[in-house]
Amino acid sequence: MRVHTRHTPSFGVARISLAPGEAVQAVSDTMIASSFGVTEVQQSRRGGPSVFTAPADGGWVDLAPSRPGDVYTLELDGRTGWNVYKDAFLARPSTVRIDHPWQTLQSLFGADTGFLEHYSGTGSLVLGCAGPVDALKLDQGELITVRPGYLLAYPDSVQCRLRALDPSAPQSIRTGEGLALDFAGPGTILVQARKSPQ
Repeated sequence: MRVHTRHTPSFGVARISLAPGEAVQAVSDTMIASSFGVTEVQQSRRGGPSVFTAPADGGWVDLAPSRPGDVYTLELDGRTGWNVYKDAFLARPSTVRIDHPWQTLQSLFGADTGFLEHYSGTGSLVLGCAGPVDALKLDQGELITVRPGYLLAYPDSVQCRLRALDPSAPQSIRTGEGLALDFAGPGTILVQARKSPQ
């Protein structure tokens, strides 16, 4: 699977090129167009993801997020997993898996379903972003704070702490409202220049 993006950063589109018989899972209703012969199977009648499979001579699929913004390809190397804002997922090959439940996120959020999902494996994880993506590179021991609505992804190698901005104000584990994330390097934090809709 190869990914080429265009119309970024405002109205990103990802062209996913597939080898013969190769498949990619994507958010349903995000396909703009595909080469002839690519098949789509929806995994659930209730809006679950779709699987696009190339015919014997290969093919491509053009995907676009449901809202304006950038499209970003995160390359997973099989060694480090990534924690990704849950509404950012656009597409992934079968070699990239979503880990649910993930123990580190359970310790961060408790029993509730939080605003992050964990991905691991190898290959290209395609993300839809609310705005252009910035990579904030942290040195050893460097600390930063990020508001959850602007977070796109961070690797397992980075230390993370979730806290309330104001303990007396409303907070939501599901959306990140009223919360902040403190990160300690080394590592790279991916943030988006516009806040994700909640």
